[in-house]
Amino acid sequence: MKPTRVTNSIRSLRFAHGQMTQADLANRIGVTRQTVIAIEQGRYSPSLEMAFQIARVFGAALDDVFQYPDSTGETP
Repeated sequence: MKPTRVTNSIRSLRFAHGQMTQADLANRIGVTRQTVIAIEQGRYSPSLEMAFQIARVFGAALDDVFQYPDSTGETP
């Protein structure tokens, strides 16, 4: 499986939201803790629906949670 170019701020958002654990986040979006780990580590890209669910848990905009580099390789 090829690593994704999508990066995310999930780990820092979890800590900013009262030390939320990976298991807490997983329970809130209906996936396993292993899925959250893989997303955080950039080994798995969530579906668009799951990405919105994650952003909603944190009350954040989608692009505050997930970043995708533009064609020059820079993140906006």
